[in-house]
Amino acid sequence: MKFTRLGDLLIDAGVITQEQLGQALANQKITKRRLGDELVQSGIITERQVVDALTMQLGIDFIDLTTTEINPDMTKLVPKNLAKRYSVVPVRTRGDELYLAMSDPLNFIATEEVRAASRKRIVPMIAMQSGIDHAISQLYGTEGAKRAIREMQQEVGESARERTGVKVAEVGVENESSAPSIRLVDNIIERGLSSRASDIHIEPMEREVVVRMRVDGLLRTEFNIPKELQQSLTSRVKVMCNMDVTERRVPQDGRAIVRVRMREADLRVSTLPTVHGEKIVMRILDRDQKLNTPEELGFMGTNLERYKELLDLKQGIILLVGPTGSGKSSTLFTMISHLNVEEVNIVTLEDPVEYNIEGVNQVQINEKTGTTFAAGLRSILRQDPDIISIGEIRDQETANIAFRSAVTGHLVLSTLHTNSAVATLDRLDDIGVEPYMITTALKGVISQRLVRRICPHCKEYYRPTRGQIELIGLDPSDPLLKDVTFARGRGCAECYQSGYRGRIVVVETLLLTKPIRQAILNQAPRAELLKAIDASGFEPMAENCRRLILNGITTVEEMQRVIFTEDE
Repeated sequence: MKFTRLGDLLIDAGVITQEQLGQALANQKITKRRLGDELVQSGIITERQVVDALTMQLGIDFIDLTTTEINPDMTKLVPKNLAKRYSVVPVRTRGDELYLAMSDPLNFIATEEVRAASRKRIVPMIAMQSGIDHAISQLYGTEGAKRAIREMQQEVGESARERTGVKVAEVGVENESSAPSIRLVDNIIERGLSSRASDIHIEPMEREVVVRMRVDGLLRTEFNIPKELQQSLTSRVKVMCNMDVTERRVPQDGRAIVRVRMREADLRVSTLPTVHGEKIVMRILDRDQKLNTPEELGFMGTNLERYKELLDLKQGIILLVGPTGSGKSSTLFTMISHLNVEEVNIVTLEDPVEYNIEGVNQVQINEKTGTTFAAGLRSILRQDPDIISIGEIRDQETANIAFRSAVTGHLVLSTLHTNSAVATLDRLDDIGVEPYMITTALKGVISQRLVRRICPHCKEYYRPTRGQIELIGLDPSDPLLKDVTFARGRGCAECYQSGYRGRIVVVETLLLTKPIRQAILNQAPRAELLKAIDASGFEPMAENCRRLILNGITTVEEMQRVIFTEDE
């Protein structure tokens, strides 16, 4: 291929001007980025324009790596370090030719190094950078795990051959510190962190062990591990988390702190005996993850105003409600972070302590030593607190102490498992909190869920059907909806083809106004209570989610999955 400079090629294609090239070259001396990256990052051109220009001018084929299946054996031709260094992906071979996807096909150093490594003639192809990143992740992401699995299989085979007439320690214990098992577990954790997973599931089946990860609230399978390695893998996790390696018949809990590429994360690990062995679930708590602001969580409009109004209170109780996995803890810690100033004493009761917050006194619940929520709360009241945070109200005793604390001049924050803000009032009645105590102490209820955000990298707009408009509670015949558009994600490398990336809260906030308090105190009929709630300006969660759909933040399908799955 004749040597051509990228800048000259783009000028010849009419994509950029000489002035724009000069500007990018000047910026490049400061940023040290490649010219193509500099042009894209500066907003002079798009990556697609670069790709189209290279395809046309050089006669190189374009390949969409997000939809291309690549044989895993390609990793034998191009090592991972070479692929990542030059952003190249081996796609396929034909005779002595290796078809190589490249973000910069003019990088002849990359071409020569790959040719030397693979000993094949290189046929360059051009691909989007996002596609290359996706392909490298898919192709090489489990390479370390697979290599560790092969080595563990060899060790298991050698151990079996040497076992004749020789006394051997319990299966799994002798391998607990072996390098392959350590590398395998480390690789699983590293993959979980890089995938933004909240949980890693290691699930024993009859013939294999399946590794799944929960990303944005949904589980997806990552890879499978041979059944004969199950005990070595389980033992390694137990040793890492200070669990009893020899006990396999009862559930166990443990913790570990891991460091992966300069990132620290806390692991909360649980084992559960099943018919096919012990299942392991690792909850990942990223220490480098900053606490969000309410706006970053997704509070907006009336809900944001009410959120701030509640945090301005000096006493009373504020409840965060929703099912497991609805983001209550994140919102609770955001509130505590806002309230954490030098002038106040904040004490929390948690089970377990998830995030360490500087300046906050955090207490770990330990029922074995008698430190329950109720007992801990009694002790906290002798510690001169201004603000008390209770991880969860689980019983009548804890609820009564919490409400009495709120009445006697403390600001109390806590969570409760209910389906809606209105249902919280019924739940408090069920666990034995007296109506007069509810009306005196309870200031507000924040009910929330988490819906997935549409991936910004592949978002597209479309005209919704009549049924979709009706589904979110709007009238398709409304003239204001004549040109309405909804959004969805096509699926790309950034979101693993799911069309979603990240999550946002869907909220409803109930402030207890005087008419609502009066209805609760009088134990008024349900209809009268709902009428008072409606009159207070209460905005149901479905309305909040509808606004997110109209603003192109989430989809109708997410509203169906998260909001409409609850019994009305």
